[in-house]
Amino acid sequence: MIKGFYAAISAMVAGAARQETLAHNLANLDTPGFKQILNSLDEFTHTPVVFSPGNITRSSTLRAVGNLGLGVELNPEVTNFAAGALKTTGNKLDFAIQGEGFFRLQTPEGERYTRDGRFLLDAQGNLVNVNGFKVLDQNGQPIVLPEDVTPEVSTDGTLRANGQVIAQIGLALFDDPQNQLERDSYNTFRALVPPSNNPQASRGLIHQGALEMSNVNPSQLMAQMVMIARSYEAAQQMAQLQDELLGQVIRTLGRI
Repeated sequence: MIKGFYAAISAMVAGAARQETLAHNLANLDTPGFKQILNSLDEFTHTPVVFSPGNITRSSTLRAVGNLGLGVELNPEVTNFAAGALKTTGNKLDFAIQGEGFFRLQTPEGERYTRDGRFLLDAQGNLVNVNGFKVLDQNGQPIVLPEDVTPEVSTDGTLRANGQVIAQIGLALFDDPQNQLERDSYNTFRALVPPSNNPQASRGLIHQGALEMSNVNPSQLMAQMVMIARSYEAAQQMAQLQDELLGQVIRTLGRI
């Protein structure tokens, strides 16, 4: 009986955590470059259930009935790195990556990586992202643009102003982003290993005047939220039932 109560409570806790993750995804539906967070449930170790029509001390009378689940737990979160749709903005300092790669940013905590290409110029002419982090070129140096010049950018990331090459927007490539990048704050990722230096690696194309949108699917997200809400309600009812049964047992024992 206690096992059933714990199983119901664990389902409620896991369901609440999943709803929180889905709500975070939904809140970032319109955040450029946002990558959806995925999570799933897994069953705790289960225990075998047996039936004995006779003496339970004699193994010959025991008959396996099945396995009793002891609850569920939330698996570690993973990131869905699938590409989002490209949206044309017309802003010359908006950039979208089509294909592999991440923009390189200089932050107080070290280099970080993002697919969010909303850039602008600070007072010193540095190309920065919306959080003020400097955008780095292919050599890991901040990109500085001449005053009152709107750059033109080719698909290989080369920035030109008045026909002169200024820099090449840096792209960091990872062979296995799922296991080599860790989600950080400000819609960025931290590298667990250095970026790939494989010359055969396929560098994505950079499109000026466009943004890669979030890869969150709103209709799928809402369906998941409804399903989890119903599962939570069922687990809550089960917990209440277990509580009532336990109360009956205690009252019955009190009368013996």
